[in-house]
Amino acid sequence: MDKNFKQQYVEILHSYLKEQKEDHLYAVGQLGKWMLEDFLPPEEIVGFHLAGLKEWIEDLPVDVNLSFDVLIEIMVRYGIAYREHEMLVTRQQELESEIEVAVGMQQTLLPDGAPDFPGLDIGTISVPAHRMSGDYYNFVLHEDGTLGVALSDIIGKGIPAALCMSMIKYAMDGLDEESPSPSEILRHINAVVERNVDSSMFITMVYGLYNEQTHRFRYATAGHEPGFYYCAAEKRFYDMTTRGLVLGVSRHVHYQEYSLDLAPGDAIILFSDGVTECRIDEQFLGRDRLREILENHLDSTAQETVDATFQYLYEKANYELRDDQTILMLRRL
Repeated sequence: MDKNFKQQYVEILHSYLKEQKEDHLYAVGQLGKWMLEDFLPPEEIVGFHLAGLKEWIEDLPVDVNLSFDVLIEIMVRYGIAYREHEMLVTRQQELESEIEVAVGMQQTLLPDGAPDFPGLDIGTISVPAHRMSGDYYNFVLHEDGTLGVALSDIIGKGIPAALCMSMIKYAMDGLDEESPSPSEILRHINAVVERNVDSSMFITMVYGLYNEQTHRFRYATAGHEPGFYYCAAEKRFYDMTTRGLVLGVSRHVHYQEYSLDLAPGDAIILFSDGVTECRIDEQFLGRDRLREILENHLDSTAQETVDATFQYLYEKANYELRDDQTILMLRRL
């Protein structure tokens, strides 16, 4: 395409002043698109117009000529603002692209779904409040046949949370010893976090191990929201005992270990604080109300229970999440 924009503009202007055809307006509209693609400053276009008028009108009135000085000055300011806007739009698109990459990376760090494990009915749901989540969960099949269950809440969002999530995952992937201890696993992850994560970020975590031979669930926590133990024989929920400092505060921390023996029908329910802190009618849901909701769905499978619980909260919160929500349920068959 000939890029002599001034000549083309003046020719179209003269043709329109002579014949006033719609084709001329269409042509100048197309020319305008090409000018935008070349980032032509608006003050230059005004200059083209003034030059065309001077050629068309031999004695252009002085007042009209001077008025273009005002218009050109305004267009200079507009052009600067427009170019700054275009730069911001370009940068925003670059950030969106980077975030999409981070979202994709984060998804690869999470399990595709609940694993099949002998003697257990497992349900999982994890929904971010925004595009990226600060909740992380994982299942690890250890060499001794025990199933590891991890749930972590990274106090933060976005790309920093995704990076922390990847660090925790790969720290866990290296723990495949035959007889892992939940307290030792948390101690190891804590040392990794303490060395590599900024002190302004806080990470809570619970790690548990289920042994299908003994039906014992051993666990340790690092400042995480206490889960529930459901006793089927008593049809009653109990708060799981928890104690432990959040990850990364101090390298020399001992995480106390606890255990629960599961009878048929018993369940362990773990969740992030975004669940209990879900706001319904401007009030936090709380643990008591969560127990009631879970109890209403215990006749279903573990997956159906966690799905129905989340759906209830989502509807009652007017389909607006203020924090990430994750619920894990393990029930002995």
